[in-house]
Amino acid sequence: MDTATLPDLFGYDDLARQGLTRHGLDRLIEAGEFERISPGLFLRSGLADDTTAAWIAIAAKKPDATLCLLTALSLHELTDEIPAQSDIAIPRGTHPVSIHHAPIAWHRFDTDTFGIGRGEHTLPGGRSIGLYSAERTLIDLFRLRHAWGSDLALGALKRWLRERGNSPGALLALAESFPKARPAIQQTLEVLL
Repeated sequence: MDTATLPDLFGYDDLARQGLTRHGLDRLIEAGEFERISPGLFLRSGLADDTTAAWIAIAAKKPDATLCLLTALSLHELTDEIPAQSDIAIPRGTHPVSIHHAPIAWHRFDTDTFGIGRGEHTLPGGRSIGLYSAERTLIDLFRLRHAWGSDLALGALKRWLRERGNSPGALLALAESFPKARPAIQQTLEVLL
């Protein structure tokens, strides 16, 4: 079989449409052409590292999953810390995806505010996963500073303020939807500015 005609990502449900059987898929996996990235989901080998492959699997199975907290902070270049795991938010009341080859920390956020500050992060193969904006990430760090520490939130806010075009007023306006975080952000901004 010519594997070049196969999509980079597919699941068991796609086998018949691709002219494959489970036995044929097993041969492709044994030959190292595809790898299992999640139960029932397969990715062309070499397309992505383990972390990115996990993000692809999560985005395919849970479209509302969103990179958050330290992972988002790192992608926005607001910290020098390298995340040991991927922080991923899902709406409260939903269940995480089973991922075995990359460390994932699942966070359940309120459904009423889940979409605030949510954008997209491009992945290989034209796919994407949700990513909270730098402003939303700062708000979440202040909101969860009891778990993440004030130093991380303060350091990220200082870096964010140094970047051209960032508006403290816009940050405070976005923080209106997060009453537990807004006072701490406002007090910190008053000290820093």
